[in-house]
Amino acid sequence: MTTQSSSPAAAVSPGHGDAFTDHMVSLSWNVVDGWHDRRVGELEPLVVHPATIGLHYAQVVFEGLKAHRGPDGSVSVFRPDRNALRFQRSAKRLAMPELPVDDFLAAVDDLVRLDHTALPDDPSISLYLRPLMFANEPNLMLRPSAEYRFLLMAFVAGGFFGDQALAPVSVLVSREHSRAVVGGTGDVKCAANYGPSFVAQRLAQQAGCQQVVWLDAAEHRWVEEMGGMNLFFVRRTAGGTEVVTPALTGTLLPGVTRESLLVLADRLGHTVREERISIDRWRTECAAGVITEVFACGTAAVVTPVGAVRDRDGDWVVGDGTAGPVTRQLRQALVDTQRGVLPDPGGWRRVVVPAP
Repeated sequence: MTTQSSSPAAAVSPGHGDAFTDHMVSLSWNVVDGWHDRRVGELEPLVVHPATIGLHYAQVVFEGLKAHRGPDGSVSVFRPDRNALRFQRSAKRLAMPELPVDDFLAAVDDLVRLDHTALPDDPSISLYLRPLMFANEPNLMLRPSAEYRFLLMAFVAGGFFGDQALAPVSVLVSREHSRAVVGGTGDVKCAANYGPSFVAQRLAQQAGCQQVVWLDAAEHRWVEEMGGMNLFFVRRTAGGTEVVTPALTGTLLPGVTRESLLVLADRLGHTVREERISIDRWRTECAAGVITEVFACGTAAVVTPVGAVRDRDGDWVVGDGTAGPVTRQLRQALVDTQRGVLPDPGGWRRVVVPAP
């Protein structure tokens, strides 16, 4: 096993995805025993049979959530109950057993207690937790597995798009590929959603963009997500500021960060709206100065401004191309809530390690 939690490079700039901590939690499930064989131990490689069902038929679901060190030295996890419930929904959609919420939360508590020392005082660095469940029965019959394994691991995480938290990204509108279809798995977090998106992401990078914007699969007209993140639009109106996000249609992932920002935006006095937004309206309202800011959000990316859009029907800039005041305000409110600088809106912070 190789971890990077103690390396000097990881302590300075951990990046995102490979500065693993030293431990993991494991549970197993089968049709006879249900959930059993709970283990908390060292992070170690897996030994799997080459006919493991999860490898062949993609019965794999996962989550992403973060622990943060507060200014008082405490360590808390942000809204893990919401991730536990979404993990259940994902499992149910793939005909997998649902992990009880209490078991999910107990695994989170155990891992954070063991590995929180890898988390420095730097507020820009967090502990990213990755729950995973996969079918591990060795059988190539085309059916749901009779055996599953749950794992929880963690890594020390810096900025998803680098060290500049509010540096705007440019995006390419995907007209050739679609992320999700009605009746599919777009509203759950399964591994099969992500591999097919890589080709569009590669095309975006070749076009000089950091991310891809997905449109609906039926009309290729309605804006859905940016990469694996939810999108928000800031409109200036005669009555004030509207903070708008695409409505959940069954093809969008109901993000925990998305849900949190809707609450925070409302509390900050903005009008909050969930509605379908067409790509043409996005372009037109930017040109008219109505949409002044756009940002993406997610556990990994937090809040990331969108500065420019590339599209086959013409490119455009959002506002002046930089992070706007509402984007900055909402990001700060979110980060301060996660770290305990602002009051907890109501059970959002699960304190695992109390202040010394």
